[in-house]
Amino acid sequence: MELIIRNGFVFDPLNKVEGEKMDVFVKDGKIVEKVDECKAKVIDASGMMVLPGGVDLHCHIAGSEVNAGRLLRPEDHFKNFERKTRVTRSGSGHSVPSTFTTGYRYARMGYTTIMNPAMPPLEAKHTHDELNDTPMVDKGSYTLLTDWWFILECLENGKIEECVRYAAWILKATKGYAIKIVNPGGIEAWGFGRNVQSLDDPVPYFNVTPREIIRALCKVNNWLGLPHTIHLHTNNLGKPGNYITTLETMKCVEDLALKDKPVIHITHCQFSSFKGSNWRNLRSGAEEIARYVNNHSHVTLDMGQVIFTNTTTMTADAPFQFTLHQLTGNKWMNHDVETETSSGIVPFRYKRKNFVHAMQWSIGLELALLVDNPWKIFLTTDHPNAGPFTAYPRIISWLVSRKARESTFKKISLKAQRKSLLPSITRELTLYEITIMTRSGQAKVLGLKNKGHLGVGADADVAIYNLNPEAIDPSKDYKEVRKAFRNAVYTIKNGEIVVKNGEITKHVNGATLWVNLQTSEQKLFNEKLKEKFRDYWTVEYENYAVEENRLKISNPINVEAKI
Repeated sequence: MELIIRNGFVFDPLNKVEGEKMDVFVKDGKIVEKVDECKAKVIDASGMMVLPGGVDLHCHIAGSEVNAGRLLRPEDHFKNFERKTRVTRSGSGHSVPSTFTTGYRYARMGYTTIMNPAMPPLEAKHTHDELNDTPMVDKGSYTLLTDWWFILECLENGKIEECVRYAAWILKATKGYAIKIVNPGGIEAWGFGRNVQSLDDPVPYFNVTPREIIRALCKVNNWLGLPHTIHLHTNNLGKPGNYITTLETMKCVEDLALKDKPVIHITHCQFSSFKGSNWRNLRSGAEEIARYVNNHSHVTLDMGQVIFTNTTTMTADAPFQFTLHQLTGNKWMNHDVETETSSGIVPFRYKRKNFVHAMQWSIGLELALLVDNPWKIFLTTDHPNAGPFTAYPRIISWLVSRKARESTFKKISLKAQRKSLLPSITRELTLYEITIMTRSGQAKVLGLKNKGHLGVGADADVAIYNLNPEAIDPSKDYKEVRKAFRNAVYTIKNGEIVVKNGEITKHVNGATLWVNLQTSEQKLFNEKLKEKFRDYWTVEYENYAVEENRLKISNPINVEAKI
């Protein structure tokens, strides 16, 4: 199909286009300079915003923990039913929707690329089966390497080059897109019923520290030349006073900074920006975190914005989930994945009148508004941990409108109102900045060169919204902004119209993105791996890897590894 998107207000920050009236041409799934106007279908986008398709770099949408969350929460399936149509399948789920439902809801909001942030290597096949089952969007997954025994053994013995080889092998074997770190050292300590308390607290048995793990894996990431930075869930997440750990974490890799690329991404930073020594005197550390990020170029963040709703928390940080279970008394699921990682799941409800929950809501917004550069902080809810991704339009309205924030602020805990920094923040983000935070910035930090922009050669992933930037003032008309971003007028995926007026018009599969690392001959290394599998694993080396033909549509990102 050839398309002409005519006369829309185009926002394309990667090409420095800010609301210009112009046409966008599509052919063979790509953005092109021109098409045959006699053959092309014309979409009249007059009075509408034309944006690149949305990108979500952190959303738990596939794999064993998500599926376990569905099993743990049958009550979650009684909400938000998806009716079967001639195009779509039925589905359900509020915070942990079924696979088809996940794809449909993202597409309705104009999103076309989403990334699952935590894949245990041993359970990669399950993860990819669910990714295959998630339609409408391109997707990928980050491989959990934090406390993988082979990595820890290499670090204990100072064998960084061997660590690089292990990382290269496991990323390719699992068809992963990036290296994910969760509570470094704490996951392995959990196997002994413990956790780590600081960056220099030694991990039981392996005699390495979280600081050494973080620095080593950042070096590995740089060495391999991976498209995305290290994706890090910090130590002490969810604990009062943890902003100090977050600052120390960012500081510990300053000397590893690359010229044109960040070296570390702190994910769902709201959960890692707490001041105070206990829950009663909790305060916001957002100002200190933002000040550091404003003055350094080697780090990026995403929000992890809390939504006042019923949701499901899930993470590989099992000790944190056990603590949450103890705090709430809610049901709890724990899981260890052999020699690789752990996980935990706890249902949760964020309440406006709860002091801690209200402070968390405030801290997420404070981070987004106090970090000056929107290329350094991105919109997420750590779906579903701080709330479902379907709340993104509401978050956008809070960011563009002080009035919208005040409307919710008046309803939260009075104690949180007194301690919040929000009343002192007057900044209101522009629609251009929102485009960066939800599209262009996320694609850039992921290293997805064909995503997040509308330049010639880009994938023809486009979202059109019924929002006229010349006719409205987002700060005053925030309800119109929220309504527009909730349902795209058109979502175009790879040049095909898949959503029209908020309804799915065509079912498409979308590709799985993964890093295809090309390494030098390592036959001897593979033989050593086979021996370790026989010693440590319940599966054989030959049965561990995810075959490319297992992926419904495979889109490998080729990287020539520097080993």
